[in-house]
Amino acid sequence: MGKFADNYDNCMRPLERRFFEVRRRQLIPQAAGEVLEIGGGTGANLPFYGTAVTSLMFTDPDPAMLWIAAAKPRPPHLAVTFLEATAEALPFPAASFDTVVTTLVLCSVRDPMQALAEIRRVLRPGGCFLALEHVRPQGWLGYLADALTPLQKRLAAGCHLNRQTHRAIRQAGFSIRCEQFSILNILAEIEAVSDKTGDRTRSCRGGARLSSKPQMCD
Repeated sequence: MGKFADNYDNCMRPLERRFFEVRRRQLIPQAAGEVLEIGGGTGANLPFYGTAVTSLMFTDPDPAMLWIAAAKPRPPHLAVTFLEATAEALPFPAASFDTVVTTLVLCSVRDPMQALAEIRRVLRPGGCFLALEHVRPQGWLGYLADALTPLQKRLAAGCHLNRQTHRAIRQAGFSIRCEQFSILNILAEIEAVSDKTGDRTRSCRGGARLSSKPQMCD
């Protein structure tokens, strides 16, 4: 297997326990219907998919990551297909999925706007995009992120500490339904709707309707 994939879980374990796992538990159960996970890595989200998911297409560009993920425990109800694919060139027809999930992915794709365009393409009208991504913070922390990003890219498979992914999601044509920032405004939990039908009040959560102003995630 790849060296990066072999070491990934051990490197991420302290961060998962302290910061990420609780947020995955909040976000991933919102997925429903036919679901696409992009850049799923070693499968950290797999335990948290609920019974509303009818099928999961799990993709990653690294076959070593897919091999590890396929061996991870997952709910018995969850039907998963593992596929090697890049975010910028998803091998699916338009309007194939009800939900798309990315967690700690858009920081490292080569072309985030192309990846977001692909996500929007494969989502069905009104489909839900669930994202857990770190973003460039404000103030001096933002300048620190700028300074550290060249080193981070070399150490962590192209990860950028200073991407403003929450803004890019809006620029890509999504309608934000709720967003929550934490850890000094570095970590963003986002639920967005693929606004292809003009319905700007649909929610990702159980069909409840929200105002057009973004809400805080529960």
